[in-house]
Amino acid sequence: LLSRPVAFAQIWKSWFSSHSLVGNKNIILMGPPGAGKTTIGRIVGQKLDCPVIDIDDDVLETTWNMSVSEKLQDVGNEQFLEEEGKALLKFSASGSVISLTGSNPMHAAGMQHMKKNGIIVYLDVPTMVILNRLKSMKVERIVGLSPGISLKDILQFRKQFYNRWYDIRVLCGGDTAAEVVAEKVLDAVKRHQNSELETFISTRSSRSGRSMEKDSHKYFGDVVTESLAPDGGLFVPERGLPKFTAGEWQSLIEATYIERAQVILERCIHPADIPASKLAEIIGTAYGENFTCSKIAPVRHLAGNQFLLELFHGPTASFKDFALQIVPHIFAYCIPRSCNYLVLVATSGDTGSAVLDGFSRLHDTDKQRIAVMNFFPEDGVSPIQKSQMIGCQEENAWSVGVKSDFDFCQTAIKQIFTNSDYTGFLTVEYGTALAAANSINWARLLPQIVYHASAYLDLVHQDIIPFGSPVDVCIPTGNFGNILAALYAKRMGIPIRKCICASNENNVLTDFIRTGGYDLRGRKLIRTFSPAVDILKSSNLERYLHLIADEDGELVAQLYNQLENQGHFQLQKDLLEKLQQDLVAGWCSEEDCLAAIHSVYSTTGYILDTHTAVAKVVADRLQDRTCPIIISSTAHYSKFAPAILRALRIAEINQNPISQLHLLSSYSPLPPVHWGLLETLKKRGHEDHQVCAADMSMLMSRIETLIQNHFM
Repeated sequence: LLSRPVAFAQIWKSWFSSHSLVGNKNIILMGPPGAGKTTIGRIVGQKLDCPVIDIDDDVLETTWNMSVSEKLQDVGNEQFLEEEGKALLKFSASGSVISLTGSNPMHAAGMQHMKKNGIIVYLDVPTMVILNRLKSMKVERIVGLSPGISLKDILQFRKQFYNRWYDIRVLCGGDTAAEVVAEKVLDAVKRHQNSELETFISTRSSRSGRSMEKDSHKYFGDVVTESLAPDGGLFVPERGLPKFTAGEWQSLIEATYIERAQVILERCIHPADIPASKLAEIIGTAYGENFTCSKIAPVRHLAGNQFLLELFHGPTASFKDFALQIVPHIFAYCIPRSCNYLVLVATSGDTGSAVLDGFSRLHDTDKQRIAVMNFFPEDGVSPIQKSQMIGCQEENAWSVGVKSDFDFCQTAIKQIFTNSDYTGFLTVEYGTALAAANSINWARLLPQIVYHASAYLDLVHQDIIPFGSPVDVCIPTGNFGNILAALYAKRMGIPIRKCICASNENNVLTDFIRTGGYDLRGRKLIRTFSPAVDILKSSNLERYLHLIADEDGELVAQLYNQLENQGHFQLQKDLLEKLQQDLVAGWCSEEDCLAAIHSVYSTTGYILDTHTAVAKVVADRLQDRTCPIIISSTAHYSKFAPAILRALRIAEINQNPISQLHLLSSYSPLPPVHWGLLETLKKRGHEDHQVCAADMSMLMSRIETLIQNHFM
């Protein structure tokens, strides 16, 4: 026998274990029949040493004095749900693990009652796994089953109710042991109860500085609104990104794009920052009707082992829509109601219209407190891109052409953010804070991780590869955000072998990846047919260097101070070796870009945009053909009509953008001309915009004028 002090200590430890995790709240397990709720509930209860209640056995059958199947047969589907709900309303417990029935979530009042004192954990098991389990269990009758309605239909129908109620989702693969799922439930509940673990740091903060600044932690909502760290660095999660097991990824193979986005973003954003229900609303709004393709980001076979990830089906026809249809809603949710915000953005072409379009879709009440100012190189974007940015202007969203290049626009915004006197003045004088919508903002990167992961899962779903087989990805790269998202997807468990960085004639990244030397001395920006990658200072490279330097913020700060002051830096040999395990790089000339567009169209009828053509040329040169390669098609060719028409060797090109699109359409191309873009040009093509000299004081003056006009 245990001595009394030891026995008391064990009882206390057991009580403290469950009480410290959830207090008097219940852990409520929800999921379809066959999800393992009862078994997993017992294991979780044993681990926490707390009461375990199975609604089927301990509540319903006790209340009814008959089995659940007998009750269902006796009263029928509708009456069964009503009586099941009434039983829930009379039920009360605290500090327990409760396993719901598969149909409990269909009774709203009953679930609201349960949710008041519980954390609802959704055991998310793939439908095909559930069907196989129910077949092996010889389950022939569940609520809703009737002639003409299959078991699969019922399971799909019920998902909407599960999605409505859960606080936490736990992915359960087909062969995951109940003990493992129980541990995942406990880990997920611990995460839900402790947002303190998910803080953000600057890429330039020292480890000693972090330990001294524990009282000034930054959370997701903070980094969304602040964008740039006070020391000039970029925010990154202190504990890194979540990792998915192979089984968890495989459970998403059958999922839709929106379902995959929900699962991945839930793991990257703490529910204390954005609850799962609100995140689902945001994702549904962003991707539900605004994309012209139901698959959102389809993967198309091009030729041989090459596949195109089509990222241009959004409202402004570029990959920027994936983040910028979501970020405005995240931003509006996270910012305090007591302050107005002006969102600044610098664009090399596609970001501007995507930001303007995204923020213009906010509710009117949010538009009154959130405005956008977009800076773009006046002579450094395509005519259609400029028309699009001018056409996307709204009452809360403006475009300003700057007589310089993208690097100046981006550097100017960074300098404005780190000018505490100026930002402080705007806050005190006008009650307005500044924020950024460029990919320096952490929230911009997360939706991009989703489409890289989804592309891999699509190849598995199409039986191109089995899960676990590697792929390469090739991405036209300027500011390093898109390729960084692919590198993050790799870290989270997607089997990406190499990321191929494709540059145009502004090939500073190619040189850097090959040599470790980032050298801007003597380089001048070259205007090319692919303006979105006409960039010399790649902002998001800083986040990647911080990652491979094992979060050595002092080293990153040293490198970027040297770049700022001397125009170059050189990576140490060990860091370069780490980098080259992930990345290879190449670049493409203007002639080769146009030749690739012509060649692909001649052989397939498919038209690449100029950026995708850059990636195609580099992929052809660098791939070793031992695995599939996914090429990111980052924009629709319609945005670059003059270059496309030139590539197709059409001699006379009308300067009117609308005429150019009609001419392209006459070729019956794949994919079709982006008619949403055409409609934007028709409606708004004649509006005006501001033009500003490349002068910091003038940019700051424009910002102040906009604030006065919109908020005062």
